[in-house]
Amino acid sequence: MLMSIPRLAWAILICFVGVVAVTVSLSVPRTAAASVSLPADAQVAAPGASAPAGTAYRRDTDGTFHNPVSEPKQGFWKTMGLFWDVMFRKPAGTAPSAAQAVPVQPLTLAQLQAAADQTLYRLGHSTVLLKLQGRFFMTDPVFSERASPFSFAGPKRFHAPPLALEDLPELEAVILSHDHYDHLDEATVKALAPKVRHFLTPLGVGKRLIDWGVPAEKVQQLDWWQSTRVGGVTFTATPAQHFSGRSLWDRNSTLWASWVMEVPAGMSKDVPADVPGDVPSQPASPALRVFFSGDTGYFDGFKAIGERFGSFDLTLMETGAYDARWPYVHMQPEQTLQAHLDLRGRRLMPIHNGTFDLAMHRWQDPFERILSLARLRSVELVTPIMGAPVDIRQPAPTSAWWQSPT
Repeated sequence: MLMSIPRLAWAILICFVGVVAVTVSLSVPRTAAASVSLPADAQVAAPGASAPAGTAYRRDTDGTFHNPVSEPKQGFWKTMGLFWDVMFRKPAGTAPSAAQAVPVQPLTLAQLQAAADQTLYRLGHSTVLLKLQGRFFMTDPVFSERASPFSFAGPKRFHAPPLALEDLPELEAVILSHDHYDHLDEATVKALAPKVRHFLTPLGVGKRLIDWGVPAEKVQQLDWWQSTRVGGVTFTATPAQHFSGRSLWDRNSTLWASWVMEVPAGMSKDVPADVPGDVPSQPASPALRVFFSGDTGYFDGFKAIGERFGSFDLTLMETGAYDARWPYVHMQPEQTLQAHLDLRGRRLMPIHNGTFDLAMHRWQDPFERILSLARLRSVELVTPIMGAPVDIRQPAPTSAWWQSPT
């Protein structure tokens, strides 16, 4: 017998509330700005190995991770206020209209294979494909229609990826910043796994991949300040101020991180893929250095990273999904620009925008604000169309593509 209308309505309401509860639970911070210590030396994770457990100041006795300094919890009524705003007071313009379609430049495997070394492509949100040392590396791959635990609800893509998963080349490594749904997509990971040699993750995130069927020998889990080398590129997991979790019950059970990528000077594209145990803590004058922020609030860790590594040719910086109610885990554009300066970056590419509706601001606001700020501070901004090639060393001028007719 069919379910009665009242019972059906209640069932729909319960499912709806559950979706929102999970979404809100992954958006409410519980940690505050903190001081990040710079270690005297960095540990090295040999290829195929994982880092030891997190250090005491960053891991509680119950196994959860935290930022160095905590703040009071958000509180029930503030959480409910956020819930109410997300559900019933969402302003207009948080997603593109039909007249504001996000432009995408289609990509093919042949184009990628023919591309020059030290080229990157922004594929959407925080997904960036980099060609370094003749090999391909990808950050936070999300190719699914929604950034959500549910296929029928949650933030939906503004645009299709520039190429399909099956058209991607073999990947030397996938670099993951943390386990939130807009950065770690189970369907994408499972589809990519056969063509990925290495998955580099913060502590705990790798176990999720292994649970999904990724061979353990492909996974390296790093603590903050640990380094490893794959494909002739040195990767260091660096601090970030954020949080983690994929449900109501596993908050902060895994670590979050930003990443430093370095191509050493004079290294040939034919170097061995993995160099175990000999990654220097402070490489001398790398030929190329790129920073990937993952998700983070503004904190003094950026200065510590800048002091340790010297400078960056390009910073891939979170610029979007911000709100005054979660200032500790996502940066306002003013903070993004300051973080770039703290890192001693040469050029800034704003990411974490233009693909999903994750906040209350207009979808174009992150671009407009960071562009205005960059002009004031004489910072070179790189804002490519999704799928367009970018020369990391000498990027061509990019347009304000988001300024489409309304």
